[in-house]
Amino acid sequence: MSDKKTLIEVKGLKKYFPVKKGLFNKTPSYVKAVDDVSFTINKGETLGLVGESGCGKTTTGRTIIKLYEPTDGQIIYDGVDIAKFNEKQMIPYRRKMQMIFQDPYASLNPRMTVGDIISEPIMIHNLMDKKAAQERVQYLLNRVGLNSEHANRYPHEFSGGQRQRIGIARALAVEPEFIIADEPISALDVSIQAQVVNMLEDLQEDLELTYLFVAHDLSMVKHISTRIGVMYLGKMVELAESNELYSKPLHPYTQALLSAIPIPDPDEAASKKRIVLEGEIPSPIDPPKGCRFAGRCKYATEKCREVTPELKDVGGGHMVACHLYDK
Repeated sequence: MSDKKTLIEVKGLKKYFPVKKGLFNKTPSYVKAVDDVSFTINKGETLGLVGESGCGKTTTGRTIIKLYEPTDGQIIYDGVDIAKFNEKQMIPYRRKMQMIFQDPYASLNPRMTVGDIISEPIMIHNLMDKKAAQERVQYLLNRVGLNSEHANRYPHEFSGGQRQRIGIARALAVEPEFIIADEPISALDVSIQAQVVNMLEDLQEDLELTYLFVAHDLSMVKHISTRIGVMYLGKMVELAESNELYSKPLHPYTQALLSAIPIPDPDEAASKKRIVLEGEIPSPIDPPKGCRFAGRCKYATEKCREVTPELKDVGGGHMVACHLYDK
């Protein structure tokens, strides 16, 4: 991947959400949803982002696309740091970056027809006249496996899989370069998930798209991703190429995650050793000093509880934030 051009470079990204503690407590507290995360995404690749609920992966995606304003850090898109851009400065980048949301029903306006939903971003960016926009809508509907006649219907008239296809068509309407797919298959039937993922792969190849793919389904992430990042409590703990991560997971948390993947073969599943994590997940409002996973890690030492490990390359682009691999 080293010869590929970097499209997205995230440096020290932080996103803190203020919370109130009691009626008379004037001291602000913050949920540290994303806390000093750094990674790159090369043009044309898919970076998968995994971790348990609340680890900050969705917040990372929404902050990169600036649906949330970053608390600190840099978001370098094609050589330009957009982290502190205002809404006016962001307009050309809104067209380059689009998002596919997790809930295909909640993300579609129930009062608008499918044609209006897909054409809205085209009209907002003044990309073409109304007639050309209607032709573009028909093309996109066919491209995502729907019929052009569907343009006159409303979201409630479609199944979950069809609604997600509408959301994908809307994301493609302005010809973006970079798409954040926020758990785009988690709300769909298993029989539909593979169809949607295969379609996303075909679109990526045909339109030269770059993806950040956020998901819980670890087997599906392996299928679609070029590289995979693992997050825990707002931190990136491991980052490696897909096959490398699954064959040689280094971080104890990654090892536990991968051990939980269901295996369809009963005999193989019975012989597989499951790593069960003990202890409570720390609060993101008051995270512990040092490694945030130390309280649940059987390898934790005093150093782990005192010093925060840095994400560093341990060979071949495999990066891990763990004191076990300190040289």
